[in-house]
Amino acid sequence: MADTRTFLITGASSGIGAQFARAYAQRGYNLILVARRLNRLQDLAAELTAKHGIAVTCLDADLSDRAQVKALVARIREMNLSPDGLINNAGYSLAHTFASTTTQQQMDFVEVCVMTPTYLAREFLDPMLARGFGRIINVSSMVAFSPGAAGHTLYPAAKAYMLKFSRSLAAEVAYKGVNVTALCPGSTESEFQTANGMAAAVGTSPSRFVQSAEAVVEAAIRANEAGREVIVTGLINKLAVFLMTYLPDGLVTPLIRWGAKKYQL
Repeated sequence: MADTRTFLITGASSGIGAQFARAYAQRGYNLILVARRLNRLQDLAAELTAKHGIAVTCLDADLSDRAQVKALVARIREMNLSPDGLINNAGYSLAHTFASTTTQQQMDFVEVCVMTPTYLAREFLDPMLARGFGRIINVSSMVAFSPGAAGHTLYPAAKAYMLKFSRSLAAEVAYKGVNVTALCPGSTESEFQTANGMAAAVGTSPSRFVQSAEAVVEAAIRANEAGREVIVTGLINKLAVFLMTYLPDGLVTPLIRWGAKKYQL
C-alpha cells in the first residue's frame, strides 16, 4: 500500500532491535534494518517478509565510523526511502575501566551510542515534520538515572544523554505529529552481556530481574504511540529508578557502586 509506514531500526540483528523489527512488521510496516552482521539481517528479513508480506531493506554499516553513517543516510535517500519512524537501538558497553581501554575504543563507543543516534535523528527529522507524522524511540537505560560506578565508564553518561536528548526533542516536536520516547529498560534477554564479555562473570540473573525483549518492546511502542517521553520497563526497574531519583545521593552512590562491582572486568 502506498501509505505504508517505513521504520528504520539500528542494531536490528539481535535482541531488542530484532524484536522491534518483529513488532513493527506485525503491524504491517515496512522496515529498514541496519547492523554490521548483514547475514543475520537477511535471515530476519526473510522471516518477516514471508510472515507479514512487508518490504524489508537490509543495510550493513559500522556505526562507529562517521563516514559509514553518512554513507548509510545517502544510500537510504538514493533508494527513495524516507523513514517515518527511527529506532535508535544500536549500542554496547565497555566493561573495563576507562584507564584500561584505549582512546579509540572509547571514541568508537561515543560514536555508536551518542553521535550516530543524534545524526540519524537530525537527518530524518525534517521529512517527519513535513509529513506531520514521525516516531522516534531512543534506547536509553535505567542506568541513565544512576550516579555511575567503576567500569562501563561512559555508559551511564551516554544513556543519560539519550534520555535528556529525547526529552528535549520531544518538547520541540510533540505538537507537530512527531512522538519521541526514551526507552529505559533494565536487564533484558539479549546478547548484550555476551558482546561486552560479561556473560561468564555475571552468570545467569534470576528470571524476575530479566525482562523479555518482547515485553520491553511492546511497552516502548505503546508509550511512544501515547506520546510519552520516557518509559521505564518492569516494576522492579521502576522501583530502582524511583529510589535512584528520590533517595539522597549519599545513600544511593555507595549502594550502586557496591552492586556494580560484579559488572566490571
